[in-house]
Amino acid sequence: MKRRLWALVAVIALLIAACGGDEGTEDTTATTAGGATTTAAAEPTTTAADGGATTTAAAGGDGDCLVGMSWNNYNEERWAKHDEPAIQAALEAGGCAYTSTDAGSSEEQQIADVENLINQGADVIVILAQNTLAILPAVQAATDQGIPVIAYDRLIEDANTFYVSFDNVLVGQLMAEVVFDLVPTGNYFIIKGNGADANSDFLREGIGSVIDAAAEAGDIVILEEDYTDNWDPSLAQTTTEQWLSAHNNDVQAIVSENDGMATGAAAALDAQGLLGEVVLSGQDADVAALQRVAAGTQAVSVWKDARALGTAAGEAAVQLAGGASLADVEGTSEFTYTNKETQAETVLTSILLTPIPITQDNLQEVVDAEWISAEELCSTGGTVGPCA
Repeated sequence: MKRRLWALVAVIALLIAACGGDEGTEDTTATTAGGATTTAAAEPTTTAADGGATTTAAAGGDGDCLVGMSWNNYNEERWAKHDEPAIQAALEAGGCAYTSTDAGSSEEQQIADVENLINQGADVIVILAQNTLAILPAVQAATDQGIPVIAYDRLIEDANTFYVSFDNVLVGQLMAEVVFDLVPTGNYFIIKGNGADANSDFLREGIGSVIDAAAEAGDIVILEEDYTDNWDPSLAQTTTEQWLSAHNNDVQAIVSENDGMATGAAAALDAQGLLGEVVLSGQDADVAALQRVAAGTQAVSVWKDARALGTAAGEAAVQLAGGASLADVEGTSEFTYTNKETQAETVLTSILLTPIPITQDNLQEVVDAEWISAEELCSTGGTVGPCA
């Protein structure tokens, strides 16, 4: 495959570093200049979070292609539990090796990580971007060398990238429909995700398609609305606490754009004796969120089956590594993104999967799909669906 020479050069450099460094390393491990570790593994292994970026070669790769994954921050529950294993399985089935890095929420580190993946000889680079604009120079560096780039779950504003995600406007719409059906009048808080992530605005667009007309008519009042850096649950908790205090706990619905932030909001509500009284939303079908749905303290978690997303990305990467153009990848469509500040349009080749809202009425779906076991779902006091 192309860039095998790059891979050979990188390996030679690593071996020289290993022999000449101050600290010894085992034969199976080498440390890259960027602090990442590459490890040949008999089975796919989990990328390390919290600090140094760890990269792992997956089993089944025959050397014909190498796919590099750049995680912005590996701390989200779903990445290790669902997304990465699905990506690795698809790559293994297609005969590709896998290597990954964790930027630890640093834009600068992610740029360095992508450059490192280029130098390792990656045939395709998959990026979960920390900042969809800051990553553009690294994307350009990859495409300048003919390396296809997949924007994983978060859009990158570059027409040369391949965008694989769920329909995030629909995600926002689905969560808002459940909340608005329960609270057609009253006061709302809206906890948005990271301001540098286009998904935050896609979700808000979907939410707005349901509630904005009611807000304009005065049926609901959006008391507070703000972005949350890095989708941070602890920051969402602090923000919710401040909002509750400012409005004397007079809120009937909190639309949280994901389950992690909903966990923070739930903690703030619980401290005020409001958990279960204020209607709460989220998305991702995190374990804690599904347990809250079962217990009646969260109204909805929109389920994006990350296993399907990882599989789609892995299969697309195999095709791109084999020389397919973006448009030739199976199941693609065009997606037009309009920048909220410049109004510039970017047309992306994409695969957008369909999400499912999970409420108390259909909790059985996630159990039947083996996303969560009935025992785990019901362990915190759920009384409906599989817990009845």
